[in-house]
Amino acid sequence: MREIVLDTETTGLDPKSGDRIVEIGAIELFNHMPTGKFFHEYLNPEKKMPQEAFVVHGLSDDFLKGKPFFRQIMENFTNFIGESKMVIHNAAFDMKFLNAELLKAGGRPYPLDQAIDTLMIARKKFPGAQNSLDALCRRFSIDNSVREKHGALLDSELLSDVYLELIGGRQPDLILETQPRDFNLSRIDKPSGLQRKRDTQLNTLITKEEELAHNEFVEALGDYSIWKKHYC
Repeated sequence: MREIVLDTETTGLDPKSGDRIVEIGAIELFNHMPTGKFFHEYLNPEKKMPQEAFVVHGLSDDFLKGKPFFRQIMENFTNFIGESKMVIHNAAFDMKFLNAELLKAGGRPYPLDQAIDTLMIARKKFPGAQNSLDALCRRFSIDNSVREKHGALLDSELLSDVYLELIGGRQPDLILETQPRDFNLSRIDKPSGLQRKRDTQLNTLITKEEELAHNEFVEALGDYSIWKKHYC
């Protein structure tokens, strides 16, 4: 099963008021494990960066002025996502920005149910607790010491670790069955001891000469031979 862990950075909180995406980071998972494939772009928002947004992610006007516009990277981005589920922390926020950019560039918006919201999963699992990405990293002992500011690719990497913990650990698909599925345990003979006697003895496969040679070998080992203690 293919999934994409995704995060964005923006100029503000609401695309309806003109705010734009300035960074997209996305990491591919297969069967919940990172494959090493990723998508990452900084984007020119075609507007000035508000100071309050700059404080969050540190992306300045000078840094972004030479970056591509969303419409220029849209095809590569949508090809990377494909039909896969997107794992997003506070999915409603990122989805509204992604869909606004897609519509502005003449693309097809994503259905909301294509997103898996890790914030909602965390709230159900830990009601009343802090469930920010930083708080979940602390809860699961995930090292986020390099996260001085928000960054879409770094946050996607951290979120992929958090997601695996939220759904059951590093190997969520490894389930050991404790009961056989297709047969009745009560019908299986259970041994009463470590050894069970056969109803009829099996015919020996060694010759008389081989048996005589073996006995001579055991005698040569002496009285403390393991063979003499257990088999003679």
